Amino acid sequence: MTEEPDWLSWSRQVQALAQSGLAFTRDPYDRERYQALTALAARMMAGPAGADPQALQAAFEAERGYATPKLDVRGAVFDHQGRLLLVRELADGGRWTLPGGWADVNQTASECAVREVLEESGYRVKAEKLALVHDRARQGHHPLGPFSICKLFFVCALLAPDPVETGPNIETTDARFFAAGEIPEDLSTGRVLPHQIARLFAHRDDPGLATEFD
Repeated sequence: MTEEPDWLSWSRQVQALAQSGLAFTRDPYDRERYQALTALAARMMAGPAGADPQALQAAFEAERGYATPKLDVRGAVFDHQGRLLLVRELADGGRWTLPGGWADVNQTASECAVREVLEESGYRVKAEKLALVHDRARQGHHPLGPFSICKLFFVCALLAPDPVETGPNIETTDARFFAAGEIPEDLSTGRVLPHQIARLFAHRDDPGLATEFD
């Protein structure tokens, strides 16, 4: 497991405390203090990251309510040959990743994963197992991110061998199946890492493995 730099975890924690404080305080003076902490967290994070502090502050101020991790879902789809489905992510320069994205409201995590697979690849699938529950900050994802993210990886089975037409796709440009020894090197490492893919192959090969977490 990989630890993020202290400056990132500290500034992220300051932002989360300020956000939660703003959600519950009724005191105008405390509100000013939490707003100042939000701006401070943005400056703390922007310096080492080489980012725009005003842009970070705007992103922090857009968050409302008690601060909790964001939820990212990914579908690990295997075909009858045991190959893994990857898609080219348009937003990351055409790098390869597992289909997925942010979880949506009014859908379960597995339903979100199934929907993301369909939207990004055209394949209809069924989620069969929650294989990995990973904290993004502990796994070595790059680039580093300003918010805390929990990533759920579901092993999925194909319901039909061929993709269906789902309309315009503005997120991905390609979808292919890869054997374990053929995984592309140009992975979108902000979304999935080689060791996570290796564990997903292990879960496909041995469905009795327990869900892995942290």
